[in-house]
Order: sequence, then structure tokens, then C-alpha cells
Amino acid sequence: MANPFVHVELMTKDVEAAKKFYRSLFDWQLEDMPGMEYTMIKVGEGTGGGMMNNPVPGAPSGWLAYVLVSDVASTTKKAQELGAKVLKERTEIPGMGAFAVIADPQGATIAMWEMKQK
Repeated sequence: MANPFVHVELMTKDVEAAKKFYRSLFDWQLEDMPGMEYTMIKVGEGTGGGMMNNPVPGAPSGWLAYVLVSDVASTTKKAQELGAKVLKERTEIPGMGAFAVIADPQGATIAMWEMKQK
């Protein structure tokens, strides 16, 4: 697979309630990130993720999948040319990489992740 799913993120109205629910439901290890309002989801094998308070006021809770790309900026431009709407322009996460979020022409939301070059 050329562009695998690499991260799945829960944006929720209540992180503490979500952590309690998912800890009870699945065998996930949840790790709060120091200095950030973000919890990593460690699943062992397979694609892990994270959870955070939804940054959009009034938006419903939901999961967002991230797909690995080599260049977020060029992939975002290509998505626009194909009819996607950019919801979040390329944003760098210092020391980790960069992401962008789009809605495809049918309205489905997906994020793209570019790993930091070493």
C-alpha cells in the first residue's frame, strides 16, 4: 500500500470520559503527553492514535484517520485540484512532522501526515 493509514485521532467533547470508556473497552495504553493537552493511544500492533478536546466549538465528537504522504503541501494542492476542500492548511508539529485536513468532494474528512525528515 503506497499511502497507509498511520494514525487515528479522537476529537471529543470530554477527554476524561473518553479515556475511561476506551480503557474499559479495549486493551489500549493511554499516555498523557507532558506539556500538551493530548493523550497518545498505544495499541501494541497496528495503527495507534491519540485523543484531544475537539478544537471546534459545538462540533460533535468523532474519529479522524491520517494517511502517510511524502509531501503534505503538494498532496493538499492535488486534493484541491480534484475537488476537495481544505479544512486545515499544512501545520507543522515541531520535531515530528506536518499535517493537513481535507474534506473530499463527497464531504468525508481525512488528514494527511508527513513525517519529519531526519
